[in-house]
Amino acid sequence: MYRQVPNQLTVLRLVVAVVFFLILNQFRYPDSPSWILWTAMGFFIFGMLTDIADGYLARRWNVESTFGRIMDPFVDKVMVIGAFMFLSGPRFVNPAAVEAGAFFNMVSGVYPWMVAIVLARELLVTGIRGEMESGGLRFGASVYGKLKTLVQSIVIPFILGIVALDPELPGRAWMKWVRDPMVYTMVLVTFLSGVPYILRAAKALKPQT
Repeated sequence: MYRQVPNQLTVLRLVVAVVFFLILNQFRYPDSPSWILWTAMGFFIFGMLTDIADGYLARRWNVESTFGRIMDPFVDKVMVIGAFMFLSGPRFVNPAAVEAGAFFNMVSGVYPWMVAIVLARELLVTGIRGEMESGGLRFGASVYGKLKTLVQSIVIPFILGIVALDPELPGRAWMKWVRDPMVYTMVLVTFLSGVPYILRAAKALKPQT
């Protein structure tokens, strides 16, 4: 029975992701109460903890399965990319900044072009991994991919907390100076984490002489 626990945790995380999105869908800056974001943050952190737990248990009990290999990274990507899509969407636009004609008008600090980079990286790596493994080559996650996931998992709840505290209020402008470097670092780490996969694939496909 315990062999199914990691898979059950993966399914639970998918349910948590759905609830997380439903909660975020109730928020619109600046009219919504901050408890919505604090609640969403709690569900996101819980989801990430289940990810750590199912990975640990799968290794400890040596019960890694095909279901887990496919669904675990899939659910992770759904939760992370979905979170960034919300954070770069209209519910996190600062109306006052828009009226003032400001170019940077997202209270979250996340913009659609950032989401495009995150999504492009995931699609590229998934495509490379699928092609390599279909040819019989093991192409699991690298340490760079795990670092990317860790950084994303830290930045997302951090942004939710910043927005909940509202960096536009008097005396809280310093929050933007903390938020923006974290967001841009996340984008850079995400982009660079895809490079080793490209290099590994190029090396594997290079004709032997």
